Amino acid sequence: MAKKLGAKPRIGLLGTGPWAGHTHAPALAGHPGVDFSGVWGRRPEAAEALATASGTRAYEDVDALFEASDAVALALPPDVQAPLAVRAAAAGCHVLLDKPVATTVAGAREVADAVTAAGVASVVFCTLRFAEPTASWIEEQAAADGWFLGEAHWLGSLYGSGSTSEYAASPWRREKGGLWDVGPHVLSVYLPVLGDVTAITAAPGPQDTHHLVLRHASGASSTATLTLSAPPEASEAALTLFGTKGRAEMPGWDGAVDAFGAAVDALVASARTGTPHPCDARFGLRLTEILTEAERLTARP
Repeated sequence: MAKKLGAKPRIGLLGTGPWAGHTHAPALAGHPGVDFSGVWGRRPEAAEALATASGTRAYEDVDALFEASDAVALALPPDVQAPLAVRAAAAGCHVLLDKPVATTVAGAREVADAVTAAGVASVVFCTLRFAEPTASWIEEQAAADGWFLGEAHWLGSLYGSGSTSEYAASPWRREKGGLWDVGPHVLSVYLPVLGDVTAITAAPGPQDTHHLVLRHASGASSTATLTLSAPPEASEAALTLFGTKGRAEMPGWDGAVDAFGAAVDALVASARTGTPHPCDARFGLRLTEILTEAERLTARP
């Protein structure tokens, strides 16, 4: 049974990596409307350090953190996240998931089904759906008609020459590449604006690069080039829509902490009202289905 939220919901954090440390923990610790109830991690010493820095407590037993929390945020590799999200939902905790929810359709479906069975709220933190000004821009374009074409390229340089990013050490990113790391960002914009993907063509490019051509339920089509291996001089994230009103370019955004705070607010609102958020676990499942098909189409012998 889903937990009922008090005046100040208790939200715990699963994960102690760079993303948790730079985004999740600061957002939860600084959010005036929630109680940061604790941190659990696969490395107890890292959980202790992050909890101390964030003014909360560390848990060695994840089930104890579930018991002490009304909701949990997850900042873990996707296929570690998925089974723990299932356990959290079964414990009645509302779940704030990272993208992708899982890298297998079965794993993502288990999460979505567990959320439904437990009656808990869920939100997938697709940054562009919660950051400003991109969130408002997406809503504006989704309300407009006449879109004909979308064109996106997300050229990350995580594995480019000279990169010193601490995220480059992430095993799952190294294995799955830009398709799975930045692909969810692009799809999280395209789907609410152009409609669900009804057909997909995909081809591999250099290193981890993937080129996608998508057909959407609205009749529009879109393209996306995704990579984490671009030269630093070429790195860019851009998305442009073309239609009867001309062209609309997605604005830039700065930082993820405020965006994560907005995602926390969305989860709390969904839990209080019982109204599913558009970017929920079912949406996360759909992203995994699309990315899985793209991966299949681009598999190298």
